[in-house]
Amino acid sequence: MTGEEPLIPAEVAAMVGTVVARRTGVVETREFQRWAASVRDRNPLYFDAEYARTHGYENVLAPPMFLQHVTLGVADLDGLRPDGSSGAGSGNLTFPLCPRRMAGGEDTTFLAPVYGGDVITSERRIHSIEEKRGRSGRFVLVTWKTTYTNQRDEVVAEATTSMIARP
Repeated sequence: MTGEEPLIPAEVAAMVGTVVARRTGVVETREFQRWAASVRDRNPLYFDAEYARTHGYENVLAPPMFLQHVTLGVADLDGLRPDGSSGAGSGNLTFPLCPRRMAGGEDTTFLAPVYGGDVITSERRIHSIEEKRGRSGRFVLVTWKTTYTNQRDEVVAEATTSMIARP
């Protein structure tokens, strides 16, 4: 990519490895049950304590994909960026030459069950920021790694997410 202005500002490139968001939230049973019902996931593990115990769990457990919602904040509509996100969990990375953004992918590994009353802390770190070239030209690929721990400092999940920024 010689002869072209870099898409990644030096101050943004220097952020690799830094924690951009650390948040804590309490898992509320009623909230995860409402969430599960809203996405039409009526798994009895989320609603029936006796059923959950007969399957080796302490109690009803939170649906795995609910986990990321435990530590998310709430953004007002007028506070969203043009791409529809708040930018808060991304470190508010700025790519002046790449205003268009889109999700690049997500991969989550769930390591332990999460129950009502658990206190979850998420820590999101910038893993990499790379300039790439595809069929449509140059773009920036940003990857974050997020670790979710409970009140006993047990890692309950790890997630890798990415974003593509295009000129």
